[in-house]
Amino acid sequence: MAGAAIELRNVTKRFATPKGGIFTALRDLTMEVAPGEFCAVVGPTGCGKSTTLALISGLEPPSVGEVRVEGRAVRGIPDGIGYVFQTDAVFPWKTVLENVAAGPRYHGTPGREARDRAREWITRVGLAGFEDRYPHQLSGGMRKRVGLAQSLITGPKILLMDEPFSALDVQTRTLMEDELLALWASTSASVVFVTHDLEEAIALADRVFVLTAGPGTVKGNYAVDLPRPRKVAEIRFQPRFTEIYEAIWSQLRDEVLVSYERQKHAAAV
Repeated sequence: MAGAAIELRNVTKRFATPKGGIFTALRDLTMEVAPGEFCAVVGPTGCGKSTTLALISGLEPPSVGEVRVEGRAVRGIPDGIGYVFQTDAVFPWKTVLENVAAGPRYHGTPGREARDRAREWITRVGLAGFEDRYPHQLSGGMRKRVGLAQSLITGPKILLMDEPFSALDVQTRTLMEDELLALWASTSASVVFVTHDLEEAIALADRVFVLTAGPGTVKGNYAVDLPRPRKVAEIRFQPRFTEIYEAIWSQLRDEVLVSYERQKHAAAV
C-alpha cells in the first residue's frame, strides 16, 4: 500500500453499549485511497460507513488494526483533513464571511487576510453578495455551499464527506454535486464520500467501495472508468454507467436485504 493517501489495514472497531455489551461496527476492513482519488463508500444502513470516516479523521481510534493518512499512523486528528457533515456545521451566530474565515483564523491567519481569502472562496462557491447573511437567512443548498467553502479554504489533502447532500431536493442536489466536482477538480484532495445513493456514488467517484451489512467490511471495490469532467445529470445516461451500476448493485443488493431482514426482526422482538 506504499504511496496511498489513506490506508485502513485490517481494521475492527468496537463500541461499548449502554447496557454494558459490545457492538462491533467494522470488522477486518481494509481499504486504500490513492492521492487525488475520489472514492465513494456505499452500503446498507448500519454497516459502518460513518464510522469509517471517523477513523480516518482521527475522531475515533480503531480497536484493532491500523489507519494511516499520508503514510503516517493516525494518532488524534491529523493535519490537512476537511470534513463535510450530513447536518450543517456552520456557526449560526456568524455571517457567511465569518463562517468561511473561521478556519484560516483558527490556524493563525490574520483577520484581514482570512476575510480576503474567505471572500475568494465565497465567490468560487457562487455566494458572492451573501457575505453578510446569517445561516438562517440561507436556503439548504446555500448552507451546503458555505460548508464546502469552509472545508476547502484550508486546502485539505483529505476531504471526508458524510452524506452531505442527502437532505436537499433533487434539483439542488444535482447542482451541488456538479459544484463539488468542479471545486474538487481544482484541488489535489483525496476524497472519501459516504452515500446511500449508488447512482450518486458512481456519478461522482473514481472508485466505489461496497461494505457488507454490519459489522462492515469491504465486499467489493469497483473502478469507475467514466470520462471527466462529468455532468451528474448527463453521465447517468451513458451505457457504461448502467453497466457499472448493475455490477455494483449485484453485490450491494444482497447486503441491503440482509440489513432489511435484521431491521424487521428487531422491530418484531
